[in-house]
Amino acid sequence: MSTALYGAVLVGGLYAWIAGIGATQPIVFVAALGALFALDLAELRRYPVRTPAGPAATLLAVRLALILAVTAADGSGLARALFVLLPFTAYFAYGRAVSIAVALGCVALVVVTFHLTIPHWYAEAEPVSDLLMFSVGLVLTIAMASVAVAEQRGRARVADLSAAAERNRVARDIHDGLGHHLTAITLLLEKAETFRDLDPPAADRAVQEARQSARRALQDVRESVRALRPGGPPFHLSTALTDLAGQVDDGRTAVRVDVTGDERRYDTEALIALYRAAQEGITNSRRHAGANLISVNVALGAASARLVVADDGCGFPASREGFGLTGMRERVQLAGGSVAISSGPGAGTTLTVTVPSRTPR
Repeated sequence: MSTALYGAVLVGGLYAWIAGIGATQPIVFVAALGALFALDLAELRRYPVRTPAGPAATLLAVRLALILAVTAADGSGLARALFVLLPFTAYFAYGRAVSIAVALGCVALVVVTFHLTIPHWYAEAEPVSDLLMFSVGLVLTIAMASVAVAEQRGRARVADLSAAAERNRVARDIHDGLGHHLTAITLLLEKAETFRDLDPPAADRAVQEARQSARRALQDVRESVRALRPGGPPFHLSTALTDLAGQVDDGRTAVRVDVTGDERRYDTEALIALYRAAQEGITNSRRHAGANLISVNVALGAASARLVVADDGCGFPASREGFGLTGMRERVQLAGGSVAISSGPGAGTTLTVTVPSRTPR
């Protein structure tokens, strides 16, 4: 806005000087206008986001002095339009009330100037028209500043929401991926400790399996990082669930997987949501329910996919849901789906997840 005004005033003032209109002082006019432009650049470099209140007051005073100098040296009279920059810049530093006060001060200054230079100016059409147009320009300027400030706040709000969503996504990935593997490692090490004296070979096997789980955790982290990069390999739900079952099946807890339907009807977000839900269900069944058998059934239909994870464990009260189940619900909801849990003490647990079919991106 300021650059456009500077350009228009410069053209008008130089034309008035060349054409002999008014009493244009070209050296003072160009120098003061250039100083205004340099002041804007310096302020933008020093305070790229927002000028603090103290420096803003000083800059506002300097800007007023330079505008008065340009106006006094301009024979065309167009330089009076530069006064609209004062409430515009004041809005960003101090808000609407101060901006309106500055605008009223500009109107008062114009009225005083007319009163001193044009006798009975209020009875002439031209100065009254100029004053009205100047007032309209000030109103439009304040409105533009209000829109600009609202847009800045909106951008900041969007950035905050995006950052929060990304933090939640990372938290879910850490819990669903690393949490699963760390649970397996913990159980295996507990087994090794239990059988250390009774059955040393079994303890050694548990330690070896714990090492393998640690390697799988590292691989899972690498795959998650790779998935964030464009052009990565496609995600296959059936293969991922089969690998997951093989990692979990340790002789004490058996995992059975059955996947039917066509994965190509679903985008990666939906498939990963189903996989993470299955992973969370299996982890909870092993850690909390003491299940001997866990069944994972996925039906990929034309309109929606249905995942059912059921175990024969001890179950849990419906009110006891931790961060893992909360994160799973958030992930599934982002994919447009829903989560239902059926459980009770001694009755096992059944986790049902449904997500709609969407064309892969």
